[in-house]
Amino acid sequence: MTGKYIKFRIFWVGFTFIVLFAVIGAKAVHLQVYSGPWLAQKASSQYEKSLKSHGMRGTVYDRNLREVAVTIDVTSIAARPAKIKHPQAASRALAKALKTDRRKIRKILASKSPFVWIKRQASPKETAAVKALKLDGIEFVPERNRFYPNKTLASQALGFTGLDGYGLEGIEFSYDKYLRGSDGKQKVFRDALGEVFNKEQKKEGRSVAGHNIILTIDGNVQYIAESALAEAVKEYSARSAMAIVMEPQTGAILALAHVPFFNPNAYADFNKELWRNRAITDPFEPGSTMKIFSAAAAIEFGNIKAHDIFYCENGAYRIGQNVVHDIKKHGWLSLQQIIKYSSNIGAVKLSEKIGSQRLYLMFRKFGFGAKTEIDSPGETAGSLTHYKNWTTVDTGAIAFGYGVAVSGIQLITAASAIANDGILVKPYLVQAITDANNEPLKQFQPQTVRRVISEKTARTIKTIMKTVITKGGTGVNAALEGYTVCGKTGTARKLDESGTYSETRHIASFVGFTPADDPKLTILVVIDEPRGQYYGGTVAAPVFRRIAREALNYLNIAPGSGIKQFANARRIEARG
Repeated sequence: MTGKYIKFRIFWVGFTFIVLFAVIGAKAVHLQVYSGPWLAQKASSQYEKSLKSHGMRGTVYDRNLREVAVTIDVTSIAARPAKIKHPQAASRALAKALKTDRRKIRKILASKSPFVWIKRQASPKETAAVKALKLDGIEFVPERNRFYPNKTLASQALGFTGLDGYGLEGIEFSYDKYLRGSDGKQKVFRDALGEVFNKEQKKEGRSVAGHNIILTIDGNVQYIAESALAEAVKEYSARSAMAIVMEPQTGAILALAHVPFFNPNAYADFNKELWRNRAITDPFEPGSTMKIFSAAAAIEFGNIKAHDIFYCENGAYRIGQNVVHDIKKHGWLSLQQIIKYSSNIGAVKLSEKIGSQRLYLMFRKFGFGAKTEIDSPGETAGSLTHYKNWTTVDTGAIAFGYGVAVSGIQLITAASAIANDGILVKPYLVQAITDANNEPLKQFQPQTVRRVISEKTARTIKTIMKTVITKGGTGVNAALEGYTVCGKTGTARKLDESGTYSETRHIASFVGFTPADDPKLTILVVIDEPRGQYYGGTVAAPVFRRIAREALNYLNIAPGSGIKQFANARRIEARG
């Protein structure tokens, strides 16, 4: 029995070993044959790392090739928590050097990750302070940062980029695919602590710098516009303001200004409401600036002449249950005088003469209710409902700028069509894209959209708009010495939270162009919620005058036949 038992045990031990060897062999075959590639990939992923390098972001220039957005080299501070021997002491020292919360640093250093960021894109002063600590486990990583040398200048138009270098607002966003360079990759070998142990790094692709952008914006004209706006906002304690300067024949934007400003170098420190390019993104009811387009409809479609007269009801005109008022009482006014004195009742009488359909068609031809397709993000189409949905009251109100919403870029583009003898052009902010050596890759030319009104009608409207600036006109504060101006004032009450028109909140505006007979600049000024004085002729017209005077002088634009133009305007006024 003993011998048999021993043989039995030997048999089972041998059998067990054979089975185990078979299992091990099968597993080895499985790992080597079937799972080999997967295991090799997993192993390599633990010591092979692919580092991405970003191409240098392109530079943005103004029209005079002055840098307005550049990329600079900066240093980011990182840590390898496993190599930091005394986390508590290190967090105290780092927090003091970076002037930040120690608990925040301690939490970062307590991470289980092999690599953590302490401060991205640190300032030179911060970098020097941390280097002086000579802490183990702290690394300094070279990176790039977007820098705006003019700080707040044209900030809403330019926009900004995030930490990852992608454009988030403005031109930086619209042209991100051109500005952003292509990425390159490098394969490196690291040990368990993340240290590179193979100095021979394998390059998988080379990063390429992005293209440059040349704007239509002129930095000097932009500064002129922003300075004038800031002064007006301060004087009238306004909520905000914006101004646009455009070449009426080309659509090139020379200035696109907003107040309050923000600094794109530190955009996170400012309210997000300030980031928007409100001249393009925000619609508003324009008020009386729309009367010049109603007048264009009257002349173009209604066969009405500048000296044709309308009874303006001595300041109050009932339409159904509603009463339209004028600021001053007027009896009989010509079309020219309706625009000069900015009569709401006169505008209503014009709309009654031409009808809602023709008024709607004219507004649409001028571009209201549709995007201009300017090369900037977030453009609004405004609001212009179809004429079939208009009541009699709606038609009258829309004729003098209520019940319709426009953007600043729509309004100045439409006014430029009058300046351009009836031809509407597309506004644009970028004139060229160039390579790293500033050799042109793509150039943008002025684009004609359509003819809106006849040349004859445009010239009649221009002549009428000149009288707005003469004695007794609402825009007399926009008059320029040596130059004639075509313009129109606007004052609109804003809707309050209850949906009714406020008695205390207004939008004051002025749109015009100069010199009158050969317009070189169209300028729009909009002041939001000025206090005390709030009429467009009082608040916005002087800002137009300052921007126009300084910009004309800077651009060396000759006055032209100003005396003759003024005399013609007076003759038209006398005939009216």
